[in-house]
Amino acid sequence: MMTLPEITERPAQDYVYVPFMVTMQQMQRPANEGFPQIFDYVERHGLTPIGAAFYNYRRINMAETLDVEAGIAVERAGPEEGVVKTGRLPAGRYLGVTWHGHPDALVTVTGVLIGWSKLTQQPFDQHTEGNDEFFACRLELYESGPAEVPDMDEWVTTLAFKLRD
Repeated sequence: MMTLPEITERPAQDYVYVPFMVTMQQMQRPANEGFPQIFDYVERHGLTPIGAAFYNYRRINMAETLDVEAGIAVERAGPEEGVVKTGRLPAGRYLGVTWHGHPDALVTVTGVLIGWSKLTQQPFDQHTEGNDEFFACRLELYESGPAEVPDMDEWVTTLAFKLRD
């Protein structure tokens, strides 16, 4: 089940992340490798997470590779350490939906959100170079996951894509 798309105002937010360049077939890699490193880093540095862990899609070329960050927002960023980087999610208006169901359907849910953006003439903060689409902020927030909800058909994921100012 998917909620109706809605616009929310999000404040700028510090975050920690591990960057990856992957193909669509390698999308489990940021979760399997990145999230454990982030959670370990947050704990070791005494940081306070704000919200759910997420993927932030920075560059997408579906036929080739994607630049994706496995990350989590925090009250304040600590020092960069090894592969763990720090950044700031941009403030602004975000168009989003929440999906209750298996994550395999997120490609379709994303297509619906993109279609809604076009239909309502609310463009995302992005630009295209050749076959690559670059995004200011394109979040896939994992509100639940295997630790909380073992049945993937019951998972909750929120998509939040920054709109152009």
